[in-house]
Formats: sequence, structure tokens, C-alpha cells
Amino acid sequence: MKYRLPQICFSKIMRAIVEFDLIQEGDNILIGLSGGKDSLLLTYALAMLRERLKKHFNLRAFTVNPMFSSAFDTDALKTFTEALQIPWEAQAVDIAEIIKEQKGKSACYTCAFFRRGAINHYAREHGCNKIAYAHHNDDAVETLLMSLLYSGQIQTFTPKTYLDRTSLTVIRPLVYLREEEIRDAARRCGLTPIPSPCPRNGETARQTVKELIAQLSASDPLIYPHLASALRANNIGELWPPAKNRNEMASTYRDYMG
Repeated sequence: MKYRLPQICFSKIMRAIVEFDLIQEGDNILIGLSGGKDSLLLTYALAMLRERLKKHFNLRAFTVNPMFSSAFDTDALKTFTEALQIPWEAQAVDIAEIIKEQKGKSACYTCAFFRRGAINHYAREHGCNKIAYAHHNDDAVETLLMSLLYSGQIQTFTPKTYLDRTSLTVIRPLVYLREEEIRDAARRCGLTPIPSPCPRNGETARQTVKELIAQLSASDPLIYPHLASALRANNIGELWPPAKNRNEMASTYRDYMG
């Protein structure tokens, strides 16, 4: 198969793979394939790298159907993965019903939690030691800002994460790619995303943060690069110490008050 991945995308993916040591000899990698532009490009890129890298590794792809809509048609994914010679399966998980039962809880959190659970279970069941997700640089920056705004914590996901409870390693080869680069690359590679089945698509907290970053960047083009640089652990400046409880402050209080 003749691959048409743009050189800039190939270079950025290779940088992530080399810098974070994402792929080892003999890996069995499960790709989380949602059908969106990001996961399509990830699958396409990994299929290409399977042919070009010196290290030998195996690929599988897995799609979770959250049952939000009967219109979620995965036939195109079957055709796509067959062309790339990647084994693929889809599994229905009634996340829509679970969300209804979890009244008051975040629908996005619930959806992500059960999606991850289904993917982890499938990976272990099929002898995979790694799971590849298509999170990109914009996702990492948005997660950092969302965490700060909505939970008061300074954190984001990492390019490579070992999951103790499942003995699986999550890898994110697209972390150096901007979303616009992925959109352009997917078009140039002839990849056609299937519509998202999410009923809240475009109305999430992530979308709010995405628009906030775009708004701020319109007046200051350095906003995004500064947020991206804050992803690095060595760029954490001075922060307050952890809050003390009453017992921890008791002796100091007595020094002041007697």
C-alpha cells in the first residue's frame, strides 16, 4: 500500500515515539478507533510504521459503540482496517443507559470511564500489552486548562502511561501534532471520518475551553505556545505549599496566641 502521510506529521510522530520510547520489539498494540479524524490518522500512521520501523510489532483496532444513536454505522471502519490489514472489532456498550442511571454525574466522565474499561478489558482478553490513543497536542493543552479551571489541579495526560491495575501501557503517538495538522493530514490521506454519535458533541466543557483558547489566541498568538510549554514538569514555577489542617497548625497557633 502506498502511504501519503505528510512529512511533517511523520516527523512529529517519530519524535514522540523516540522521545517517549513508545514502541518496543514484539509489542501487541490495540488502537482505540472511534472513527474520528484523529483515530483514523493514528491507525493509518501506525500501519505505515509497522512496515517501516526496524522494530516488529502487531496491531489490532477496537471500536466502542456507546449506543447513543442507531445511526452509528461502523461498516466504513471495517473496510478501512481491512485495507490496512489490521484486525478490527466493534463492541456495543450501553453507555447511554448508564448515563441515565448516573443522575447528577458528569456524562463525559461516565462515558470516558466505561469506554476505557471496555478497551482495557478487550486489550487484556486479546493479549495486547499496549493501547494507542489518538490524543493530540490540543487535547493535552485543553486538558491542562480544564483541570485547572474545573478541578483546581495542575495536570494533564502523559504521552506514555503505565496502568498498574491492568499491566497495560497507554501510548499517545500524536501528542506533538496540532489538531489542524491532523485535519489536513487526514484529508490528504483520503481518510473520511464517521460522524460522532455523541449527543453533546460541541457542547462540552472541553469545547468551552477550546473556544476560550482560540479567543485568547486571536489577540495574542503566544497564548497557545505558552500553555503548551506548561505541559512540561520542568516549567512548574513556585506554588503555595499544601494546605495544613487545624492539628498541623496548632503548635504554631499557640506560639502566636499563647
